[in-house]
Amino acid sequence: MYEAFYGFSESPFTLLPDPSFLYLGKKHKLAYAMLEYGLFNQAGFSVITGEVGSGKTTLIHHLLNQVTDDINIGLLTNTQRNQGELLQWILLAFGQDYRAREKVELFDAFTRFVIDQYAQNKRTVLIIDEAQNLEPLVLEELRMLSNINANKDQVLQLILVGQPQLKATLRRPELEQFAQRVVVDYHLAALSQEETRAYIQHRIVHVGGDTALFSEDAADRIYQASKGIPRVINVLCQTALVYGFADQRPRIELDLVESVLQDKAEHGSLKHEPQEETPAEPEKPAEMKIVLPFDMEMAKQLFNKFSDK
Repeated sequence: MYEAFYGFSESPFTLLPDPSFLYLGKKHKLAYAMLEYGLFNQAGFSVITGEVGSGKTTLIHHLLNQVTDDINIGLLTNTQRNQGELLQWILLAFGQDYRAREKVELFDAFTRFVIDQYAQNKRTVLIIDEAQNLEPLVLEELRMLSNINANKDQVLQLILVGQPQLKATLRRPELEQFAQRVVVDYHLAALSQEETRAYIQHRIVHVGGDTALFSEDAADRIYQASKGIPRVINVLCQTALVYGFADQRPRIELDLVESVLQDKAEHGSLKHEPQEETPAEPEKPAEMKIVLPFDMEMAKQLFNKFSDK
């Protein structure tokens, strides 16, 4: 719709994890370097975490584009809290037969597959996205699978990518053995204000647009509203371009971004819905008073900040 008006070859702020749009700022560059190190230096376990929408999946897709023929990768992206038969999902990820087998047969089939790949001078790498959904018992089962690595070479490597809850899970006492095997561990933080400006310009340039399309004030307001999360930046920028096209505005200025944020707060999916009031609890003695991080007042403050996006 607005692509021709702004001279774009395609939409610059797609929400799909397209590695061709990857912005390698300092944080993403380091996260990718850690992933690459773990992959090509035969790390048994690698763990990459980050907030929702921080660009983890895009990094994974970029990594997949760099994989050489001597590495066979299986990718699991539809993790659930109750994963069901883990070995079946893993065999499916590698294109192997997973139907109508007992657990022992599944394990034997996967072991034979990994060893066969090793005999062909190929390493097997399993990447699990959204790994924060996996229960501790499933993670422990993954650790047991890594026992296939009997010799000095890592015939099976595992890369777990997920939200911050994944780290919290791995700190649990029953997963101590799993945590001890993690060689690469990195948390992908949000973009800074300067990085947000560069991120917006990077995506605009990638589709043939003008680097000055978004004013500095507009980009800084988007940073403030998005808290530097790439997915939220994409949503706000894309909406701002739609508004700009509707008004035939050649440049996205601060007032246009403010209109986007106001409309999202009033009419969009972020609109605040009134909640039923609950009876107040009796006040605790002063020395025992606990201020919960998400009481009603704090929730209102958080909403007001987020609805400004």
